[in-house]
Amino acid sequence: MMRHLSDSLFLPLIVIQLLGTVTSQVNPGVCRYALGMSSGQISDEDISASSQWSESTAARYGRLDGEEGDGAWCPEITGEPDHLKEFLQIDLRSLHFITLVGTQGRHAGGMGNEFAQMYKIKYSRDGSRWISWRNRQGKQVIEGNRNTYDIALRDMQPPIIARLVRFMPVIDHSMNVCMRVELYGCEWLDGLVSYNAPAGQQMNLPAYPVYLNDSVYDGAIIYSMTEGLGQLTDGVCGEDDFTLSHVHNGWPGYDYVGWNNDSFPGGSVEIMFEFDRIRNFTSMKVHCNNMFSRHVKAFQQVVCHFRSDSDWETTPLAFSPVEDEKNPSARFITVKLANHMASAIKCQFYFADAWMLFSEITFQSDTAMYNTTPPSTPKPGTSPPPSPEDDPTHKVDDSNTRILIGCLVAIIFILVAIIVIILWRQVWQKMLEKASRRILDDELTASLSIQSETFSYNHTSNRPGTAGEQESNSTYERIFPLGPDYQEPSRLICKLPEFPQNSEEPASAAAAASKSTTQTVVQDGAPHYAEADIVNLQGVTGGNTYAIPAVTMDLLSGKDVVVEEFPRKLLTFKEKLGEGQFGEVHLCEAEGMQEFINEDYLLDVPEGQPVLVAVKMLRSDANKNARNDFLKEIKIMSRLKDPNIIRLLAVCIYSDPLCMITEYMENGDLNQFLSRHEPEGQLALLSNASTVSFGDLCYMATQIASGMKYLSSLNFVHRDLATRNCLVGKNYTIKIADFGMSRNLYSGDYYRIQGRAVLPIRWMSWESILLGKFTTASDVWAYAVTLWEILNFCKEQPYSQLTDEQVIENTGEFFRDQKRQIYLPQPVLCPDSLYKIMLNCWRRNAKERPSFQELHRALLDLQP
Repeated sequence: MMRHLSDSLFLPLIVIQLLGTVTSQVNPGVCRYALGMSSGQISDEDISASSQWSESTAARYGRLDGEEGDGAWCPEITGEPDHLKEFLQIDLRSLHFITLVGTQGRHAGGMGNEFAQMYKIKYSRDGSRWISWRNRQGKQVIEGNRNTYDIALRDMQPPIIARLVRFMPVIDHSMNVCMRVELYGCEWLDGLVSYNAPAGQQMNLPAYPVYLNDSVYDGAIIYSMTEGLGQLTDGVCGEDDFTLSHVHNGWPGYDYVGWNNDSFPGGSVEIMFEFDRIRNFTSMKVHCNNMFSRHVKAFQQVVCHFRSDSDWETTPLAFSPVEDEKNPSARFITVKLANHMASAIKCQFYFADAWMLFSEITFQSDTAMYNTTPPSTPKPGTSPPPSPEDDPTHKVDDSNTRILIGCLVAIIFILVAIIVIILWRQVWQKMLEKASRRILDDELTASLSIQSETFSYNHTSNRPGTAGEQESNSTYERIFPLGPDYQEPSRLICKLPEFPQNSEEPASAAAAASKSTTQTVVQDGAPHYAEADIVNLQGVTGGNTYAIPAVTMDLLSGKDVVVEEFPRKLLTFKEKLGEGQFGEVHLCEAEGMQEFINEDYLLDVPEGQPVLVAVKMLRSDANKNARNDFLKEIKIMSRLKDPNIIRLLAVCIYSDPLCMITEYMENGDLNQFLSRHEPEGQLALLSNASTVSFGDLCYMATQIASGMKYLSSLNFVHRDLATRNCLVGKNYTIKIADFGMSRNLYSGDYYRIQGRAVLPIRWMSWESILLGKFTTASDVWAYAVTLWEILNFCKEQPYSQLTDEQVIENTGEFFRDQKRQIYLPQPVLCPDSLYKIMLNCWRRNAKERPSFQELHRALLDLQP
């Protein structure tokens, strides 16, 4: 409490300092509120498009994070060569200062695969003149999306001042495009629509030239600048030394527009400002450079004329600032405009020295409030309040005593208000935190219930969930951080992928996906815009699902089956390893297997002896989809040839039940193997227990990384990587399998809802649980948990001190990223360098996690 009180005493000093500091009216770093596409504040009638593929992909469905209709705006792509014909247009109804844009593709619950890899933006302030946006280097094309679900946020440098904005996907006809968009910024309170001024000039210094032109002006530039806005309204104030620049890669003088006295016989520069309507102007702020050592000074005098209708007022307003030859700092000069009513202002700025340099000019009118600092709790449509200096109702009292008393009273009120706000925020923050936790828990329960009903595991698609709808009472949603590559969605929970509810059907979309159609019919009769490029395969045990890109599927399964039919009579059943919804897994001995396998594979078994194999058997009553998926999986498995992946040896498909015969390692799974061993050391010697060295542990972990590197290169996502799904052979050979879920032995490793074991939550990444996203990056997370198991000799379940519900709650802490998440502790045998690798695998941002190729290389380096 004392710390907060001390903070509250310090805050008034900051407030007083800010009151004396004049800043730009719009701060691009703060003006980053969502303008209403996601929240629905922008109405459907204000969203239009050049065309639409169907009624279900109309412009109104182009809302960021929305999944209405068919999930996005999709234009009707024609064969015409004009690749910028199509556009999605947003009418903001008034001028806005736009600093950021966000785009998404069409996800549609995992069925979509259309997004814009590149796009351009056009904007207009009046609907008649359209301007092509260019960045500060003159480039028009903006990098778009790389997939259908991530939000790509791009900073507008320079920002846009506009009422109408068009997103124009760059279409090359090699793929269809769909877009969901959002604009971020704030209302443009200046109302300025253009300024006309002489073109900026070049200053020739002894060492180098300084270019003082308006490089981002969006009007016409010949000898003068007309009908546009540029650097004088971009919210960026220049440095004290004008040869420096705030802008990365900006040249000397970039932040300023400047003129030389010798070029103007009248000794002044005339700038005319046009506004959106007649306004009551209280003041104008001009940011000037005053580096007098370079013969640069602020203006000596300004004379302003006002036009309300068609005629200019006969009596101008004149203002002369105090000349300053002691302080070379750049500064804002405030010109009081005495509540003149005008729709245009024309000002002559008179030189005080050889050069005059401006970097920002802003206007205050009516009783507008200014976006200078971020509000602590922004309300819908509001911005921070003005300082007394900017308030047109503030009047100066000539009595020094009254001024002093007023200031003291104001300070006291500010102190009291700040203390109250601090106390209120503490209470409110606790209430919000409890509420958010309750909401998160409710949504998690609902999400996990959906998964338990419909989800089946091991190998699946690299397919995330879709963004869920979340109501917000706030008109604006602030977007931070400011980085252009920020990709995380702003919503809390995303919908999970949809799977068939009927337990009679396989938990797969293979039947629909294999059709590879672009149009299907829904209940309302509207066509769906869909390109099915994902092939899902029901796993043979009924508990597995493969899902890979169709291109990869074609490459893997384009040939005939290259495995032999094996006589069933030569199989001797030894043990039932597990079972699933559509099949079973049996441990068998196979006689004469050497005669049926390919020549490129040698069994490490003496000739004539039976081979230990795992037989995946599809039940004879399995439906047609499951049978088709079984045969497709055989084709794919026959192509998987990696020393660290369980290999398909033979099949039995000429009669029911269909069987797939794979390798089985003599030492069983890695979990059971390590739990029977101890680390090398004195304790193991005293107990006469079997030991495994640290080097052997690293060797096994390296093999798992190698196998996953191979799977990820084929776009396979395992989804259930753990020691229970790794088999151990001679000399610590490891091969990755997928039997774990079907075994009752490991039912405790899966989170149960309504009596079904469905989710290995202790191995799952936060985005897999909360967002339904399963990618190679989520496999990397599971790999680190598997590595943790190995280094603990599988003596302990991950997060053994937490209940399943607490594990899920901890996942929410990873999402909130408030430094309260619990990580698995460093195992005793684990060196710091290896634990650092594990922590990198558990990074919140999936893009920051290492690849399996990097992990494999790092594990090789760690081996003794």
